[in-house]
Amino acid sequence: MPDLLVPLTPLPNDWSFLAQQRALGIEIRKPIGPEHDTVIRWVREQFPDSPGWASEAARALALTPTACFVAVEAGKLIGFACYDATALGFFGPTGVSEAARGRGTGKALLLAALLDMRLKGYGYAIIGWAGPVEFYQTTIGAIVIPDQTEPPSVYRGMISQ
Repeated sequence: MPDLLVPLTPLPNDWSFLAQQRALGIEIRKPIGPEHDTVIRWVREQFPDSPGWASEAARALALTPTACFVAVEAGKLIGFACYDATALGFFGPTGVSEAARGRGTGKALLLAALLDMRLKGYGYAIIGWAGPVEFYQTTIGAIVIPDQTEPPSVYRGMISQ
């Protein structure tokens, strides 16, 4: 899985995806302090094949202001998206529970995080070790960073679990 580069300035400053999600009963927002442990626990439980994600979410939640968005439906967490968790300027991890997929929530979380990064002054984002490359290419114009090894960039030489 390669790293991807995302130019942030061409993204339209259009937050209408928040209203679209709200119309489905889904709130996209940043979690407040008392919710942080719940988010970390949920990430660990929902994505057991990605054990580092809970640590990355904890890091993003510890930043001020937080660099994490959540999707909440009927008071329950259904998705999350973080940035600046692995390295500054990196988007991810992100995920939506299997039962809640197919309603555009993952795309809404992605856009919320990238637009927030742009508001903080980032011109580009890197999606590290990206999974659905085609989704990112068509949705936000992501570009594969050439000449990488497996795993790419900052993930090389990580301590094994």
